Amino acid sequence: MERSVSQVLDSLVKLQSIDSELDEIKKIRGALPEEVGDLEDEIAGYETRIEKFNTEIERQEEEISSNKIGIQNANKLIQKYEEQQNNVRNNREYDALTKEIELQQLEIQICEKKTREAQAFIEQKNEEISNTKGLMEERQKDLISKKKELDNLVSESEDEEKKLMTDREKASKNVEERLLKSYNKIRNNARNGLAVVSVKRNACGGCFNVVPPQRQAEVKERKKLIVCEHCGRIFADVEDFGVEEEKKKKTKRTAKKK
Repeated sequence: MERSVSQVLDSLVKLQSIDSELDEIKKIRGALPEEVGDLEDEIAGYETRIEKFNTEIERQEEEISSNKIGIQNANKLIQKYEEQQNNVRNNREYDALTKEIELQQLEIQICEKKTREAQAFIEQKNEEISNTKGLMEERQKDLISKKKELDNLVSESEDEEKKLMTDREKASKNVEERLLKSYNKIRNNARNGLAVVSVKRNACGGCFNVVPPQRQAEVKERKKLIVCEHCGRIFADVEDFGVEEEKKKKTKRTAKKK
């Protein structure tokens, strides 16, 4: 059964009312959810950094092991060449072996230099790991504190929030999917979370721009969905300022008589 525009608007008003109540609950929590999320991201970043440092240290340790093997091999070759020098037949062979020995000695020096550099690198990275762990521990303490604070606030309004979420799900079913998507999009773009508003004092209840009389008349008729020309919010109704003021005056007069 096709629903009238008036029924659709009533469903949107109800949905907006529920969402506004949910917004108030979130407002009470303030920036805590974002702060908790930021701390979790920061801690994850520290963990990734430590993991990266450990990987770099492992590479340097492999380099040190490789250099040690290189030094051992060079020493074996030096020993071999020195033994061969004892059995040479001429100076040219002797000089050639001497040159090979010098090359292996140079190789040992290069390996030793690379080992020292790798050890210095490891020391630096271990220091960075220690500093990063210190920062991470501080942030973990902050996270525990913020999470506890957030959990307390969530527990206070948990039942109410669950009920509102259930009500929201029911209310959403009464709104056409295409319109619901538009509603959610407007809400996400609006700083105050209002997608459905009234015309108050001849102005949009969302962006406060003036709404022409003809457009107000169309809103009152409820024959089609009317949106604000400036912000795109959906108009639900028009609040008659004069009528509202008269109601207030009558209430005051009644109070005085009592």
